[in-house]
Amino acid sequence: MSTKPPSEPPSEPLAPTTPPSHGVESLRLGLSGKLLFLTILFVMVAEILIYVPSIANFRLNWLNDRLAAAHTAALVLDAAPSGMVPETLAQQVLESIGARAVAMKMGTQRRMLAVSKLPFNVEAEIDMRTVTWWRAVYNAFGLLLYDEPGDAIRVVGPAPMGGEFLEVVLEEAPLRAAMLKFSVNILLLSLAISAITAMLVFFALHYLLVRPMGAITANMIAFRADPENRSLIIPESGRQDEIGTAEVELAAMQRELASMLQQKSRLAALGLAVSKINHDLRNLLASAQLFSDQLSNLPDPKVQRFAPKLMRALERAIDFCQSTLSYGAAQEAPPERKTVEVEPLIEEVHEALGLTLDVPIRWIVAVERGLTVEADHDQLFRVLVNVTRNAMQALEARGAKDPARDQIRITGRREGSVAVIEVSDTGPGVSERAQAHMFQAFQGSTRSGGTGLGLAIAAELVRAHGGDIHLVPGTIGATFSITIPDRAVDLNSRRGERARA
Repeated sequence: MSTKPPSEPPSEPLAPTTPPSHGVESLRLGLSGKLLFLTILFVMVAEILIYVPSIANFRLNWLNDRLAAAHTAALVLDAAPSGMVPETLAQQVLESIGARAVAMKMGTQRRMLAVSKLPFNVEAEIDMRTVTWWRAVYNAFGLLLYDEPGDAIRVVGPAPMGGEFLEVVLEEAPLRAAMLKFSVNILLLSLAISAITAMLVFFALHYLLVRPMGAITANMIAFRADPENRSLIIPESGRQDEIGTAEVELAAMQRELASMLQQKSRLAALGLAVSKINHDLRNLLASAQLFSDQLSNLPDPKVQRFAPKLMRALERAIDFCQSTLSYGAAQEAPPERKTVEVEPLIEEVHEALGLTLDVPIRWIVAVERGLTVEADHDQLFRVLVNVTRNAMQALEARGAKDPARDQIRITGRREGSVAVIEVSDTGPGVSERAQAHMFQAFQGSTRSGGTGLGLAIAAELVRAHGGDIHLVPGTIGATFSITIPDRAVDLNSRRGERARA
């Protein structure tokens, strides 16, 4: 039996840069084919490892059987008087054993019990009393591979009736023929076992691994072609193993990706729509600005009081229209930081919200006297407007207003080189679902009709100043803390300015 393993299959061709044709694809060895080939190969390797000691053990058993027959024959031949065994009987005994000679040593005498003609060489001697396993394996394969016609072996074993040993001279040809027949039987049995095992393992692994992996692969290919189609998200089979985990994670990733792409598509559509109305809206605001200029010429004291504020509001509206597409399409302009007094800025926010016109929401300001912050005036104004408008909308959602209950409170203080401004309200607070995406555009709003852009814009503007905005936990309603650090100062340039002064 040849021990050479099957040759390796040709390696798979490299994936071409262009999609392969159906003919080329059919020639590739798939996962099922590789699984079947490796199963057969490993089973054959296991059978070879079993065959090696088996053939050596078969040879020893064959020789022991001949020694047992010679042991019985020695009892018969030794019982006869010396020289009284007929030649024909001795030949029959030797033929029944399959030997050419049988001898026994008793004490210092070595007696030839039966002998036939010996026209051959004794190739090897085997002492069955002291044989080792590795020597038995070596001799077995030596007999299979290097036997020549006419060779014989001398086998030594225990003798009857107190003899020292019994020796038998045997031809190697019958033993080799028996070993070859045993090897062929082992080969056929190994092939049958390999085929049955390979089929069982193949079908089991095909059902448990290959088919689910094929389904996952096909789903990934289909989803890649149309990632916004939610119907292509892989269905979960409910398996509790690694395949089930892979399906769950892949489905979650596909849902997130589809949602992200749909959101980006909506943002792109929104940007296109805004770009179409931006020009006309600026023209309308410019016309309103011209009318406000004419109103400022009226002598009415109330008009003179509110006209500058109206003009300032229109200027801000025009600036906002100019930068409408800055969010999502490009980054906000870098802040032009100057020293800004906080109290007047909060008063501008108060007027911009319209809370001065008999709105039943109490406005409380508790800011350190003379508090200033180094920030861009307009950007900080936008931050406070967005945060306070959210607070006002949360209070308005409760229906009837009570100034003793519905309050917006703004505090400000300085902590070293950091200015801290907190905006709090007595509303229902922020839900856990909203907190998960609080500062993400179009995701952080729980109010009907809300876009979720206010806090997202505020967070971006605060981060542009190197600051931070976060929700303070454990407060009544909602409290947002805004921290803006002072600008870093180049000491070398400051020293140069002082030296020049």
